[in-house]
Amino acid sequence: MSNIYDLANELERAIRALPEYQAVEKQQAAFQTDPESKALFDEFVAFQQKLYTQMQTGQMPSQEDQEALQALGEKIEAKPALKAFFDAQQALGVYINDLERIIFKPLQDLSQK
Repeated sequence: MSNIYDLANELERAIRALPEYQAVEKQQAAFQTDPESKALFDEFVAFQQKLYTQMQTGQMPSQEDQEALQALGEKIEAKPALKAFFDAQQALGVYINDLERIIFKPLQDLSQK
């Protein structure tokens, strides 16, 4: 059997070779050239981090935060380059979720014994 680290590195290379991964890279490069799209993306990431931090401390997003997130989502939907990026990320996410389920299956099995 191969070394587990060799298998992990092989998996990393296989993920990078996926058309879905390459699509995310392509879409990311496309929106990065548009200052308005990049600024909107940066705003979204910062807002998302703020919500994550709040949730880590047990705070639920306020109605105002939910409305602001929805407004950001609408702005992103209106930017074709950003929409394409998030759509590509979602397609790649299907693979990542499947891999995560497969990789963590042995640990789940241990916790059920």
